[in-house]
Amino acid sequence: MSALENTDANLIGKVFSGVITHVAAFGAFVKLDMGEEGLVHISEVANEYVTDITKFVSVGQKVTVKILTRNKKNKLEFSIKKATEVEEKISQYIPPKAPKSNDFETKVSAFLKKSEEKQVDIRRNLKSKQGIVKKRAK
Repeated sequence: MSALENTDANLIGKVFSGVITHVAAFGAFVKLDMGEEGLVHISEVANEYVTDITKFVSVGQKVTVKILTRNKKNKLEFSIKKATEVEEKISQYIPPKAPKSNDFETKVSAFLKKSEEKQVDIRRNLKSKQGIVKKRAK
């Protein structure tokens, strides 16, 4: 019984690093640093259509993979493209901007502008409900 079998539910969706041990026409076998081995299907290697997997990966290459699931044969299934998407999202994170100067005058002017817009909308809707519509001059 492997160490991962007890914690499979906790590992699904997690990102790990590993080494490619074998490359086949249908995918690449990856051995994780913790000792587990699994397959990265050819469709999970890159975000583009892959015809020759050797253009993207090679034996001995260190890769980052995301665990997708454990199949019926008790083997892990990985994704390289989903692991890189996670890394890109993390690297593209932009911290929120500092709030603008919230002095009293700025708040009041913003409130008045928003209030005036609401009043115009209310008047327009009320006139249309009452049947009061300006006639166009010909």
